[in-house]
Amino acid sequence: MRRMSPDVPLLNDYKQDFFLKRFPQTVLGGPRFKLGYCAPPYIYVNQTVLFLMPWVWGGLGTLLYQLGILEDYYTAALSGGLMLFAAITIQFISLYARNKSVTVERMLTTDILAEEDEHDFTSCAGTETIKFLIPGKKYIANTVLHSFLAGLMCGLGTWYLLPNRISLLYGSTGGTVLLFVFGWMTLCIGEYSLIVNTAAETATFQTQDTYEITPLMRPLYIFLFVSVDLAHRFLVNIPALEQVNQILHILFIFLPFLWALGTLPPPDSLFLWAMEQVLEFGLGGSSMSTHLRLLIMFIISAGTAVTSYFIPSTVGVVLFMTALGFLLSLNLSDMCLVFKHSVTRHRVGTKSKALPSGSEKQFTWKECLFYIIILVLALIETSLLHHFAGFSQISKNSPQAVVGYVLMILLIILWILREIQSVCIFGIFRNPFYPKDVQTVTLFLEKRTRLVKIGVVRRILLNLVSPFAMIAFLSLDSSLQGLHSVSVSIGFTRAFRMVGIMRDRLIQFISKLQFAVTVLLASWTEKKRRKSTTTLCILNIVFSPFVLVFIIFSTLLSSPLLPLFTLPLFLVGFPRPVQIWPGAVGTAACMCADTVYYDQMVPGLTTALQAAMAAGSLGLLLPGSHYLGRFQDRLIWIMILECGYTYCCINIKGLELQETSCHTAEAQRVDEVFQSAFEQEYSRVCSINEHFGNVLTPYSVLPVKLYSDARNVLSGIIDSHDNLKEFKGDLIKVLVWILLQYCSRRPHVQEVVHKTENKGQASLIILPALNTSPQTQSPEDSDSLNSEILDDWSDDNVFGDEPTIRKGKEEKDQLKVVPGVNFPIPGSVESQGIGEHSGGTVPENSLYKSVILGYPVVDKGKQKDVAYIPLVEFSCSHSHLLRLPEEWTSSCLPNSKMREMSSLFPEEWYQFVLKQLECFHSEENTSSVLEEIAKDRVLKDFYVHAVMTCYFSLFGVDNMVPSPGHILRVYSGVLPWSLALDWLTEKPELFQLALKAFRYTLKLMIDKASLGPIEDFKELTNCLEEYETDWYIGLVSDEKWKEAILQEKPYLFSLGYDPNMGVYTGRVLTLQELLIQVGKLNAEAVKGQWANLSWELLYATNDDEERYSIQAHPLLLRNLTVQAADPPLGYPIYSSKPLHIHLY
Repeated sequence: MRRMSPDVPLLNDYKQDFFLKRFPQTVLGGPRFKLGYCAPPYIYVNQTVLFLMPWVWGGLGTLLYQLGILEDYYTAALSGGLMLFAAITIQFISLYARNKSVTVERMLTTDILAEEDEHDFTSCAGTETIKFLIPGKKYIANTVLHSFLAGLMCGLGTWYLLPNRISLLYGSTGGTVLLFVFGWMTLCIGEYSLIVNTAAETATFQTQDTYEITPLMRPLYIFLFVSVDLAHRFLVNIPALEQVNQILHILFIFLPFLWALGTLPPPDSLFLWAMEQVLEFGLGGSSMSTHLRLLIMFIISAGTAVTSYFIPSTVGVVLFMTALGFLLSLNLSDMCLVFKHSVTRHRVGTKSKALPSGSEKQFTWKECLFYIIILVLALIETSLLHHFAGFSQISKNSPQAVVGYVLMILLIILWILREIQSVCIFGIFRNPFYPKDVQTVTLFLEKRTRLVKIGVVRRILLNLVSPFAMIAFLSLDSSLQGLHSVSVSIGFTRAFRMVGIMRDRLIQFISKLQFAVTVLLASWTEKKRRKSTTTLCILNIVFSPFVLVFIIFSTLLSSPLLPLFTLPLFLVGFPRPVQIWPGAVGTAACMCADTVYYDQMVPGLTTALQAAMAAGSLGLLLPGSHYLGRFQDRLIWIMILECGYTYCCINIKGLELQETSCHTAEAQRVDEVFQSAFEQEYSRVCSINEHFGNVLTPYSVLPVKLYSDARNVLSGIIDSHDNLKEFKGDLIKVLVWILLQYCSRRPHVQEVVHKTENKGQASLIILPALNTSPQTQSPEDSDSLNSEILDDWSDDNVFGDEPTIRKGKEEKDQLKVVPGVNFPIPGSVESQGIGEHSGGTVPENSLYKSVILGYPVVDKGKQKDVAYIPLVEFSCSHSHLLRLPEEWTSSCLPNSKMREMSSLFPEEWYQFVLKQLECFHSEENTSSVLEEIAKDRVLKDFYVHAVMTCYFSLFGVDNMVPSPGHILRVYSGVLPWSLALDWLTEKPELFQLALKAFRYTLKLMIDKASLGPIEDFKELTNCLEEYETDWYIGLVSDEKWKEAILQEKPYLFSLGYDPNMGVYTGRVLTLQELLIQVGKLNAEAVKGQWANLSWELLYATNDDEERYSIQAHPLLLRNLTVQAADPPLGYPIYSSKPLHIHLY
């Protein structure tokens, strides 16, 4: 994303035209009077008739009522019945038009984007006209339901807007006329959106309206207003209800503006928000991490309040509310999980099912025991204080007043202890008690010793002293003597859960006010748009009382303060639950290759957050709070979903690592904020936070075990001729080590050896003859591999399993290598005829045919020129333990080339590595056995053949010093063409071992260049063992790279190439405990920007990647906030499931 230019519009030309067509439709509830193209007049006439139809039926009923012909309820029934009939008729007409297939030709147009909106209307009542005017419903059930609701709404609306009724409320003729006319406009808007065509709503919660909930939004609010009037009609002599009814009649005519501005929430958001508010501030609960938990907790809490109303004893009420209030404040899901494990254990048996680890189980039961003790003590305290202490009015000397003062002092102490734990006090002054200049984990842990002790004191006061002080204060209240009181049942159910609405609204108001000021400052300081934003800033200052009213109204509703396009143009967003987004937490993320880094980090980060939150280092923990963590190129977004007694539930998101220009600009500001707080030395005792106006306030650092990422330029190492020359020799050694390690660890070899030893004989091995007598040797075999031999490869067998090699230049002397046939390898024992070895009379050809079926056919008379495959055996019976797989012993290279390369085989290294093996765990004389195996030349010849063939495959035809480009290609798994390429690629396991050896050798070359040469074989072995156990050396794109990170390998290495700089790079990941810097974001700034994002994308469809509202700003952190939104509006690359953290 490029940086914003001064000419970046809020909406591009197409979106502006689209918005200007959509917004009038939203205001009127669905009629499309602005189409963007020329339409016949009857399109507008038909829409007008359908829009005014409810008013016609309601006007008819109103006229009959005013003339005294019908009573008011009969008037409502008549209007409702006529509207029901009209609604059903409209739906059947729409259904008929959709089922009738008519070919419609599109009008020619040069604007491709506008073509989707254009229609070819044939007649006033044509199919295309009907489908345009009345799109219809997706479900038959909604067709019936919406038609019924349309009739009911028209009937009740007629009753609601009867002129006589309005006159009785206000006693003004002019007011009656205004309310009647504009009230019916509101009703017509609601009816049209319900039954004819639903407009796009500015208050959009779900990205897709799957169940057609949007048409119910406007009728819902109409029914709410009407229900108050009905209550006033039937519940007389309630002055407060009459005043509310008068106010709502006036607000009724403003409903279209509230709908158009998106202030009123859709039904699904309204339901969740209302349930959350009642649970938190009416019943004393907390916001829940999932919608299901919210519903269950709401039902249980409401049931608690209702039950307490019917308890006849005052002591019973107090004990019941104390017990239920405490239990509902706990994390009941974890407790149910422990109980479930216990029941399963007793039913199935202790040995039949594995339970959680011992430490976890013990920890959980200790927690349950702690809760039981607290509950018992709370009940004892409540009953004793309620029974023996006399109730009196609150005064300076009353017991409740004394406890109240103690409680106030206690809360002040807790507040002070919490502020001391963070780096900034009030977000303004730097805390003098916080460790200064902390950049390493060890230094930080040493300096924060005093803070840890203070955190323990705070934890004791918060979790043990404060609850009992609060219970004592409530138990002494005199109002508990009045039984069967709704205020006692609801009020004390809430009070015993220790939640206050005043504190919440005060915190929201301060945060919203700070956010509004930040938006003003951001717009004023942004030079690129200062000309266009200056007017808005001046208007905000002039009309600051109205802006303050918007902020207060938004605070009362607990809804976002929406800055339109993130400009100082404030609207009151619709109320929504704390989670902001409708989907389940942690179910959506834009997964990519970098996701694994966050996946590995989260368990350690959760542990660090547990300690920090318990100590109070992250400030006041409230549902809806947002935190931002920073480490190297990683940005961690943390949101608190739920809070309770000694626990909280969080969601962790990871933002992209591939930083765009906007991302980088804001990430640099985040780094500046944290560096000034944690790494900069201050001369003053209480210095001012330099970034106080930012939405991010630094709080603490967390020690977390994660990967640090280091990228190095390998210039001078990988392109060094001496290093590359040593690379070839080291590669053979590493190949020997890896193949020996592989064969010594194969699990099935022990069984084979055991069976062989029981038989008392060694198995015969089919071994190709290498050191054949000179008389049978072809002259061409002594030649080195050159272009002449390359020409001997048959073009007809390019795609075959094995190549065809011509012996010499005569095609009649061909020898075709077939799978499973073994050819000579260097260093093998001299081949002897079977007849000579056995002394029998069996012909050689017959014996070979009996041993190897399907031996390749040769020309008659040429059998003497063929190198027969002899049967040989290991000289040591234990050599079978290190035997290579049979398919790896086949040959693909000429004898001459194999003999040439066998001289490179490091026999001393082979002997050393073999003697270091630990594969004879049951053998007493391990060293003597290994000595015998080391003397087995047959086994050695196997390894010479396999190692040198792999070596030849990795370097190809050219035996020169490899180039850096060749190293990179082979490291990436792209091998050069050679005679052995197909042979190696057909053996995936051997191919992977050879590739691993090549990568180990590259890492060895880099280490030797950086740390110095290898002194002896022992040091080389230690180095390779370290690679095997502590390193993963491969490619970032490999699946095993991700597995290594999740398994927490200590080190990872990858080779790469930077095409921009033209250099080879090495990337090293190191697992270690490092510090993550964490700060708290202004929660209202996040909610406001997310509300604007939802409006901008879901309503205005402004998905331009260069739009103004996504451009970087160092104060608002707009780009990072947009990224952290849930998909599809945002694009975090990682999002965790709800994580429960214990805070004790």
